[in-house]
Amino acid sequence: MAEFIWRAIEPSGRTQNGRLDAANAPQAASQLRSRGLVPISIEAAGSSLAVPGGTPGKSFLSLSIGKKASISSKDVLSVTTELSIMLRAGLPLAYALRLLLEMGHKPALRTLLQEVLDDVKGGAALSRALARHDAYFSEFYVSMVRAGEAGGQLAVVLERLVAHMERIAAMRENVVAASTYPLILLGVSVISVIGMIGFVVPQFEKLFVDLGDAIPFATRVVLMLSHVFRDWGLLIGLLVVIAGWAGRRWARTPAGHARLQTRMLRLPLVGKLLLDFQLTVFARTMGTLVSGGVSLLSALDIAISTVTSPPVRQALTGMAPSIKGGGRLAQTLAETRQFEPLAVNLVRVGEETGKLGPMLLEVAQLLDRRVETGVRRLLTLLEPALILLLGGLIATIIVSILLGILAINDLAV
Repeated sequence: MAEFIWRAIEPSGRTQNGRLDAANAPQAASQLRSRGLVPISIEAAGSSLAVPGGTPGKSFLSLSIGKKASISSKDVLSVTTELSIMLRAGLPLAYALRLLLEMGHKPALRTLLQEVLDDVKGGAALSRALARHDAYFSEFYVSMVRAGEAGGQLAVVLERLVAHMERIAAMRENVVAASTYPLILLGVSVISVIGMIGFVVPQFEKLFVDLGDAIPFATRVVLMLSHVFRDWGLLIGLLVVIAGWAGRRWARTPAGHARLQTRMLRLPLVGKLLLDFQLTVFARTMGTLVSGGVSLLSALDIAISTVTSPPVRQALTGMAPSIKGGGRLAQTLAETRQFEPLAVNLVRVGEETGKLGPMLLEVAQLLDRRVETGVRRLLTLLEPALILLLGGLIATIIVSILLGILAINDLAV
């Protein structure tokens, strides 16, 4: 345990200083948050940056984010979280931004916060100040802030933004984490087969020199593959890398991306998961915007823009004219043929009860659970399939070598 000097903001908005014992700075910050305080700076007692009188040294935000020069989505989430807490505590916006500026020691983050603070002090609304930095704050983000300013609920809207951003990030992290083991298994499989073909099989090749045409067909195929790998392995590897690079560039073009997404959506199991994931992002974005006070048409346009699959986005784009013509959202969703009846009925209930935003969020949660279940089911099938494939390939190589050895014994007899 070590002693830390801290500075934090009380719920009333006053600044408080003190000391506490913790294993590390993040644990100290967790203790402060459990007391309802917002950490500004946390330093080990006795360090050169710690000032006993409470002068802020290096901030907790800089400790938790690190010293990367660029601004990541995690930085935006951290800033949004801290700003939401400060505004809920009753701090004025300009003062909260100044405190954020103290907390952000990353140069790029400090520059960004300083520009936003200057705009706000100059009389600009926060949404307008953030809109100037569209590389970090999306149209969805700015629209939510603008709606919060119009309704006088900026702190509440920022809290909803944090929940939305955390959920989207968690969904993507779950998919990445769930696919890590199959990818490792696939890599091990490829390395194992290359090792067998390139290094193990050649050790037995000299045993089969005198067999001539008596070499079994399976053994002959394995030996031929071994020769191809040793003679052309580097060239084949280079061609694979070039093909992968070219395919990646093609997939990034609008036409390539659209064609790839169209084909992936037609795949069994995978296609349904991809569709549900895109619809989850759409429903969650739209539900958050509508709950935050954004008009239905504006929320629809922004939500459609968050869909990254061109075929799905194209199917949803046709909703806007119908809504402008006075159509109901539930009926319009049904006409796209992208949503299942349960989701459409939930939206219909939301329209009839005046709770469209919460119902759209409920649809997002429903689809989210379906995606998580589908990913787990797919990986449950993929892992044994890879193991069987690897075992089958290695077993085939071993059996081929054994057939050659048995042929030698037959000739000897």
